[in-house]
Amino acid sequence: MQGLRDLEARIPPPDIDARPAFQPSHQHSDRLSPKNAAGGGLITDDRGNTRPHYHGHRERLRQRFLQGGHEAMPEYEVLELLLFNAIPRIDVKPLAKRLLAEFGDLSGVIAASEHRILQVQGADRWVFLQLRIAEAMAHRMTKAKTLERDLLSSWDALIDYCRTAMAHRDTEQFRILYLDRKNKLIADEKQADGTVDHVPVYPREVAKRSLELNATALILVHNHPSGDTTPSSADIDMTEQIVSAVGVIGVTVHDHVIIGKETEYSFRANGFI
Repeated sequence: MQGLRDLEARIPPPDIDARPAFQPSHQHSDRLSPKNAAGGGLITDDRGNTRPHYHGHRERLRQRFLQGGHEAMPEYEVLELLLFNAIPRIDVKPLAKRLLAEFGDLSGVIAASEHRILQVQGADRWVFLQLRIAEAMAHRMTKAKTLERDLLSSWDALIDYCRTAMAHRDTEQFRILYLDRKNKLIADEKQADGTVDHVPVYPREVAKRSLELNATALILVHNHPSGDTTPSSADIDMTEQIVSAVGVIGVTVHDHVIIGKETEYSFRANGFI
């Protein structure tokens, strides 16, 4: 009986219009209704029939890409083509534009971390997967251009490869390119990941790995997420330590390159090596 009295006490009087304490933040709607066209656009044909503005958009965009290539297409349309594989049947143009607004350009979107991608409205793990696939393809293609070349005579290709791999990272990463006597690439290995402004590197481990790979020369590469490629005192000290450590075993450090979003800094060109 006490439970019934408690329940009765919670019921509002019949003459009171009660509303929920918390209103839902979303709106229930029929996605397939023509009144709810993504982006708010409806197209009326010659017969007076209306349809969402994006009806047939995917096929039109694919045909434009196949017939004219990507050069004349804005970045958001290129990104749309990629998102088609992740999100079926709905307009992905708004998502493409949100991603570009958040990360600046297509390179920034492709390189963004999973955590940051999932913070963008409409993005899910399938979107992130497509972006990682695109990033892997870009890395493979630029790496293939450097594998069989003398890297010192193919410097632009090397810088393109490093920028593709590192320029848009949120944290510092240190990579080492191990070269043979003809300055061809033996291995490109990530030495360490760091924070937004520091990455730990151990010269002894660099020397050890050089012996294991029978390398005769190295190119050191790391990125500055801030975009400022000016070397810190720690960068200079660490470079000197690596040069000294590998010099004992007859390995030459050709350069240390700091990669930024728009430019790069060469220790050799600036007299530090």
